[in-house]
Amino acid sequence: MQEPRVEDLDVKSIIRGAIEEFIRTEHVRSEPAHKAELVEERKRREQLEQRVNQLVEENRQSRRKADEAEKSATVRNELQKLGVSKIDLAFRVVKDDIQRAEDGRLIARGEQGEVSLKEYLSNFVQENPELLPARITGGSGTGPAPKTAPSGGLDLDKIRPGMSPEDLERVRQEISRVANSTMRGV
Repeated sequence: MQEPRVEDLDVKSIIRGAIEEFIRTEHVRSEPAHKAELVEERKRREQLEQRVNQLVEENRQSRRKADEAEKSATVRNELQKLGVSKIDLAFRVVKDDIQRAEDGRLIARGEQGEVSLKEYLSNFVQENPELLPARITGGSGTGPAPKTAPSGGLDLDKIRPGMSPEDLERVRQEISRVANSTMRGV
């Protein structure tokens, strides 16, 4: 065999071949590391996406709860302004009819159609006067009213033996005043 001549050998192609082979071996050697890195990066991205989705859902729930609380407070406040004494009972009755309109106002959908919150609650209170405070206090089973003079501010329960002379004199004067006004018909 003859040795190849230097002219026949292309030095550039030999160097090129050696470099290409080196790149291939490096690529083969580093490929598993890149794949593992990509897999790890994909897992991190998926975890972040899950966390973002959780936060979005928590935010949605928080807004829903805040909206419900604000709606509840507004309805209860309006019922109180209308003089309702049994606010909790009235609220439980009307809460399902009250909704938020697209523009953010609270409205009620009832038999009359869509009406404002104030109008709906006013009609509701008029239709249900039992939710208002009683007009006549007293009646069967109620305790006695406090025994005070209408204008003097004298409490008959405070009259007792051993009162100071000043208090006793004030009681006498008040009794005298009430007796005189009663006899005059005032």
